[in-house]
Amino acid sequence: MNKALWAVQALVALAFVGAAGMKLSTPLDALAAKMAWVAHVPPWSVKVIGALELLGALGLILPSALRIKPVLTPLAAAGLVLTMVAAAGLHIAIGEAAMIAPNIVLGGLCAFIAWGRHSKAPIAPK
Repeated sequence: MNKALWAVQALVALAFVGAAGMKLSTPLDALAAKMAWVAHVPPWSVKVIGALELLGALGLILPSALRIKPVLTPLAAAGLVLTMVAAAGLHIAIGEAAMIAPNIVLGGLCAFIAWGRHSKAPIAPK
């Protein structure tokens, strides 16, 4: 279980780092051309979402890998679940229900990490 959780943590962290990097580095008009939801939120919120995704990705790996406050890993995963629920809600609200599959997959994987690192295979602190 520990190895499976590490594998999922790494893959999900990579996905969120990529998504965050795109939100943080791409101009808003270019993002809006690729992602319709960007036009439906305040401009500052896109950068905030990117920053939160980046922090969540780091939280999936660093606390457990360094064994410094590893309880933060399931909390980061739970926060990313909430992010994916909010993203799915926004997609549905703006008529993009077909776009929620990535939110469901990433949210489910984050829920698995939260459960696994909290209950099934927690990491002991130093």
